[in-house]
Amino acid sequence: MSDPAPIPLRDLRSDCARCSGLCCVAHAFQRSADFAYDKPAGTACRNLRTDFRCGIHADLRTSGFTGCTVYECFGAGQRVTQERFGGRTWRDEPALAAEMFAAFSSVRGLHELLWYLTQALAVPAAAPLHDEVGRLLAEVDALGDAGTGGTDPQPRVGELLGRVSALARAGLPGRRARGAELVGARLAGADLRGADLRGARLLGADLRGADLRLADVLGADLRGAELAGADLTDALFLTPPQVASARGDGATRLPSGLVAPAHW
Repeated sequence: MSDPAPIPLRDLRSDCARCSGLCCVAHAFQRSADFAYDKPAGTACRNLRTDFRCGIHADLRTSGFTGCTVYECFGAGQRVTQERFGGRTWRDEPALAAEMFAAFSSVRGLHELLWYLTQALAVPAAAPLHDEVGRLLAEVDALGDAGTGGTDPQPRVGELLGRVSALARAGLPGRRARGAELVGARLAGADLRGADLRGARLLGADLRGADLRLADVLGADLRGAELAGADLTDALFLTPPQVASARGDGATRLPSGLVAPAHW
């Protein structure tokens, strides 16, 4: 490739030590099974300390904040804090708050696209598309410095990832279940190699011991899905929030660059 090297996935993960607690302020949440109380957007979470660390980080799940444990900003927080605003914070300069929160929302979406594109560059079967992926990756990355506004690159990224997926899954017998309602489905031990599961609702599905190698899970809802012993070694476009929202164990196999969450 003549384009810049892909962004390492480790740089597309949150680094709270370099952020100003943006996700704990910019987002709203409602009291539910995921959050212990209502919080409007733009108001700091009551658990956010003055050093921008979470005061109950080690006890989030037992304190009613499961939603925080499955959230990932894909590195947007530190990029906005350190690069866009040069280390300045909304707390020290309240006049920056609205601009910082808007930038965070925009960059977070862009960084999720960068996660997918970086994964696409690691798919050997998609080598014929790697130059195109690299160019689009560089374009999306540049938007992270350009501020809010501009053309939304998501449709182009989605179309290109679809072609990457088709090349990766070519020749496999994977079923097509794109957008399927599979809530609570009994799929333990199922051969789902190369399955098209984009956008599928797999809430609480039993996928224990299932073979999900090269399954396309972009946007699939895996909340509460049982993944004990499942093989997702090279599942396509799997993200940290999807992994964290599911239930796995020490025998669950994940793609390179993803680690099992502590609560498994």
